[in-house]
Amino acid sequence: MKSISLLHHTWLLAFGFVLLWNSGFIAAKYALPYAEPLTLLFWRYWLLAFILFGYLALRRRLEWPGTKAALIASLIGILAHGVWLGCVFYSLQYGVPAGIVALVVALQPMTTATFSGLVVGERTPLLRWAGLLIGLAGVMVAVLARTELTDAASVFAYFIPFGSVAAITAASLIQRRIEVKRDVHRMAVDLGLFYQSLGTALAVTIPAVLFEGLVTEWNPVFAGAMLWLILGVSLMAYALMWLLIVEIDATRVASLFYFGPPVTMVMAWVAFGDRLLPTDLAGLGIVAVGVVLTLLKTQARPAAAG
Repeated sequence: MKSISLLHHTWLLAFGFVLLWNSGFIAAKYALPYAEPLTLLFWRYWLLAFILFGYLALRRRLEWPGTKAALIASLIGILAHGVWLGCVFYSLQYGVPAGIVALVVALQPMTTATFSGLVVGERTPLLRWAGLLIGLAGVMVAVLARTELTDAASVFAYFIPFGSVAAITAASLIQRRIEVKRDVHRMAVDLGLFYQSLGTALAVTIPAVLFEGLVTEWNPVFAGAMLWLILGVSLMAYALMWLLIVEIDATRVASLFYFGPPVTMVMAWVAFGDRLLPTDLAGLGIVAVGVVLTLLKTQARPAAAG
């Protein structure tokens, strides 16, 4: 019964993470017309850092974890928040179609699976590889049907989303290694998010001021989008992601990113009236099969008798 309860708990975490994470694309689409990418990151993460500071202070849980632990958390934040989102925002700004961006970002499970064994020492079973490949096929069905390969954006712009893949993969593997090795630099999720947010805010401040001047058009749409990006995505989605990384291996957490393109398309249909194609639903179904295979636990083969 305990294992069944844990499985249900994990699936609920995964479901909540997928919905909240992908809602960030919708909120960003509302916010970006009123602020440049680095400026958007500036406001988002300074506000988030202040909210977390107040929360931790009220709970009497605000503490200095040590220089090395703070630097590690800041590095994870810069990678998983600043670089990941910055690359996504800039690729969209330079005219790369959202479908192409989503497709490239969805390659993260493959990179995570490739490097997980080297960094964390976790073996990726053949069944999980099959799930990853099926999930990638589902993403391609949903996204490539919408892709315009004749887009006029520069060739360089198409490589920007690969920075997102590299950043979030590295952040996931660093965090997973800390958990697996029971590293002394482990922190509670909320305290870790605070130092991640603070590191991200500090990292984007100078370039946001120098290159964008922090020009922002404050209005109800921008304020609402910013509020959701902070509370719904930066707080809740990232917290769920780190909780999942604690419970299951990095490869299976990364496989949830396969839901990104189809789920985002459904959300865009609800929010903006974007037309939903039959291939979107087909891709979502294929992705679901792949993720189920990826999340299944495999039994280790018994050693042969000598």
